[in-house]
Amino acid sequence: MTSDQHIEIAQLQKEIGTYIGMGENSLLFNFEEHSNHFTLHLITVNPRHNQSFLYHTTEGLTKAGALKTMLSYVQEHKEKENSYTIQWSLQGENVLHTSYFSAKNILGALDKLYYDRDPNIIVVFNVALNPMS
Repeated sequence: MTSDQHIEIAQLQKEIGTYIGMGENSLLFNFEEHSNHFTLHLITVNPRHNQSFLYHTTEGLTKAGALKTMLSYVQEHKEKENSYTIQWSLQGENVLHTSYFSAKNILGALDKLYYDRDPNIIVVFNVALNPMS
């Protein structure tokens, strides 16, 4: 990868973070390299409860291509998905957390909540479809 590609990747990551209103320390860009493409999992980290969740997944022939698809999602397609509020707690804790997810359906929202973790450590109390604005 050339330094120009690194610069393009850094610029795209910054633009995505700026557009969704989250700083560098609150976003993780996890790339998976496959034989002929890259998968990008954009992870958000909530500083209040120190938990991470899947924001969205995209694919591209290159890392920059996957980032461009993610940028398109945050600029246009996210608005076409439903918004959900999930109230949850970690197993054994007495603290109720509230998190918000954009997804096509309730299962997609729960998949984002449970992404990359043992589903037995989270207790879900309520999932609500938010009114359209």
